[in-house]
Amino acid sequence: MSFNQNPKNKICRYKYRMKNIRNFCIIAHIDHGKSTLADRFLELTGTVEKRKMQEQFLDQMELERERGITIKLQPVKMKYGEYVLNLIDTPGHVDFSYEVSRSLAAVEGAILLVDATKGVQAQTLANLNLAKAQNLKIIPVLNKIDLPNARVSQVKEEISHLLKIEPETILEVSGKTGANVEKLLQQVIEEVPPPTERTENQLKALIFDSTFDAYKGVIAYVRMFGGNLKRGETVSTFATKVKIDILETGFFAPKPTSNLELFAGESLK
Repeated sequence: MSFNQNPKNKICRYKYRMKNIRNFCIIAHIDHGKSTLADRFLELTGTVEKRKMQEQFLDQMELERERGITIKLQPVKMKYGEYVLNLIDTPGHVDFSYEVSRSLAAVEGAILLVDATKGVQAQTLANLNLAKAQNLKIIPVLNKIDLPNARVSQVKEEISHLLKIEPETILEVSGKTGANVEKLLQQVIEEVPPPTERTENQLKALIFDSTFDAYKGVIAYVRMFGGNLKRGETVSTFATKVKIDILETGFFAPKPTSNLELFAGESLK
C-alpha cells in the first residue's frame, strides 16, 4: 500500500492541512478602509504581483470602483508561509448587511476595522453584533493612523469600551502605507482558530454566495465543512433536494483558478 492509499496517512495529512488554514473576513462601517487593507494583504502574501496591483483589487464591479465602496462580497485564497488564509472582503453599507451575515457564517474569525478619523459608527456596531452571534474570534484594528486628523487614543478608547478590552491590545495599522499589516496577518494566524477537524467523511458544505455565468452556469461560492467535491460528481442541496452536477471546481486566488478536487477549509468556484 502506498502512502497515498494508507487511510492513517490521509488522516494525518488532513489534520495538518486543517491546522494551517485560517478562514476570516473584514467587517467595518462603509469607507473605513476594508478594500485597501485587503489590497495590502494581497501584496504582502504575493497573491498579486505589484506590477498588476490596482486600488480596490477585489472590487470587480464598475460601480464599486466608481463609488469606492464594496457592494458584493469577494473571497480570495492567499498563502503566507505554510499557512492558507481564506479571506472574504465584505460590504460596509447597511443595505448589504445580508452579504455580511453570509460571509460570517463561512469563517471562524473577523477583523473589526475602525477608521481612526471617524471612530465607531453604526455599521461597526451592527457588524460586530452579527459576528458575536456567530461566536467568531474578533480582532479589533484601528485603521488610517497615517492621517493627520487621526484620533488614535480617543478611538481606541471607544473600541476598548465597546469590546471590554484594554486599549493597548488594539493594533494600529495603515492600509494605505502598509504599516503593521504584517503584524495583523500574524495576529490572525495566532488568534483565529483553524477549522474544526471532521470526525467523518460526510460531505458538508455551505453555499454563502452565488453568481451566474452565461457559459458555465451557476457558480456557487462554498465553504467546505466536511468531505470533498470532485468534478463529475452529482450532489444535492439539503433543504430543497435539488441535484447539482459539478462541472468544475476551484478557488479564487484572486482570479478563478481550477483544480481537480476541493477539501474542507477551501472554497469552491
